[in-house]
Amino acid sequence: MAEWYPSDKNELGNLLEKFLSQKTGFEGEVHGLVVPHAGYVFSGAVAGKSFGLLKNKKINKVVVLGPSHYADFHGVRALEKIKTPLGGVRIIENDFEKLKCEHSVENQIPFLQFLNSEIEVLPLVVGEISNKEAQEIAKEIAKIDGVYVFSSDLSHFFPYDIAVEKDKKTIGIIEDLDFEKFNEVDACGKFPLLIMIHLCKLYNWKPKLIEYKNSGDITGDKNSVVGYASFVF
Repeated sequence: MAEWYPSDKNELGNLLEKFLSQKTGFEGEVHGLVVPHAGYVFSGAVAGKSFGLLKNKKINKVVVLGPSHYADFHGVRALEKIKTPLGGVRIIENDFEKLKCEHSVENQIPFLQFLNSEIEVLPLVVGEISNKEAQEIAKEIAKIDGVYVFSSDLSHFFPYDIAVEKDKKTIGIIEDLDFEKFNEVDACGKFPLLIMIHLCKLYNWKPKLIEYKNSGDITGDKNSVVGYASFVF
């Protein structure tokens, strides 16, 4: 995944240290995160601000769920193996059909490895699913004693002001766990987010926005932007 983050181990480590050292002011238990998955130059700092909440916490297992960009399928599949410049990662044993790659999931792994080099991960790629299926998947992953990471960017390729307006609506729906308005969510990780809402409802967890930016804030080009937000719950 060198096109998404530095391929040099030391350079990647230095970047992760910078991202994970950001202050948020958040205090409380961390059961899971919602983070973006673009190249680190675009969304790494936004993701790192939430991942930083896991520093100095004992994290052994993580379930990572992201949308599929390269394969069309119904249901959920698991990545068969993952290797980053920081090394290979242990995959939690599972019976899901396997996929070879998916950056929405793989881009989260270096953050987790940096926090715990012995981390075990269940890397799930989510295809099209129904609301009922999302509920069942939430119940299934809830059996794993670990942290949950949901990967999603927000709106894509709108002018800056329109993107901010659309993303503000999506952020509100996520924070309110609002099933009634879920069809108004503009995000590439819509199906993983649906699972997240069911999981939070199951445990009475409440997502809280940690950071929102879009690519226009980072590059200065505001003609056509992609939205990035990170949450904790």
